[in-house]
Amino acid sequence: MSADFEIRPWGEWHVLDEGDGFKVKRIEVNAGQRLSYQTHEHRAETWVVVHGTCTAVIDGETVVATPGQCIDVAVGQAHRITNMHDDLLVIVEVQRGSYTGEDDICRLEDDYGRSPAN
Repeated sequence: MSADFEIRPWGEWHVLDEGDGFKVKRIEVNAGQRLSYQTHEHRAETWVVVHGTCTAVIDGETVVATPGQCIDVAVGQAHRITNMHDDLLVIVEVQRGSYTGEDDICRLEDDYGRSPAN
């Protein structure tokens, strides 16, 4: 089981619920920040935008979503969440898969100099 809360250089996340084969998080992305461009070997993700505008990159393609809209990311698909605006971006993320641990991250690019894993 992972931590229930973590501060990252781009913002923070909180685990809202977790069980066998799933995890639900609230993700807050600060203005002008973005997560690493990454893949996951064991999980798919669905992002529901709650507040702000999400500019995501999914396998090199830009997708923009506003409150109430969803973005799906398949297992192994390269992806990144970006907040290009002045307001806080809030997303509810639903992870589904055989493993939802934080160490199932393979970073392809990172603005903060973090290692490829976690």
